[in-house]
Amino acid sequence: MTGSAPSESAALPEALAEIRHDFLDLGVKDRLQLLLEFSNELPELPARYADHPDLLEQVVECQSPVFIFVEIDDGLVHLYATAPRESPTTRGFASIVAQGLDGLTVDEALGVPDDYPQTIGLVEAVSPLRIRGMTALLGRAKRQIREKSAA
Repeated sequence: MTGSAPSESAALPEALAEIRHDFLDLGVKDRLQLLLEFSNELPELPARYADHPDLLEQVVECQSPVFIFVEIDDGLVHLYATAPRESPTTRGFASIVAQGLDGLTVDEALGVPDDYPQTIGLVEAVSPLRIRGMTALLGRAKRQIREKSAA
């Protein structure tokens, strides 16, 4: 890590800074294993979304079908996502973004750097298309946050 990494981490919300730290502390192969662990931690959709998939937005940039929906409740962000279990990389990315944004204020969530996916050490471990999908997932989540907080 470079000398500037601690200040970058300080600017990140705690959960995302911790996730990045966890990935960067590992070798490339172990980072993939951690990503698989995240894929198992993606919460199931609440029934109100499981029964109404039309409410979810597809992240078409992802190689696997990923759908998201953002709620803002009392000024706090909640991101719900779904991705197939047979797509653990994509599912892991969705889990990282969902866990990292959940419970943040609107301003904190919108302040997450757009390039966060490139900073967690997976660029060496997965294809550029997969990183682009995670970046798009974060971008779409932030767009929904902006739209819903303005409403």
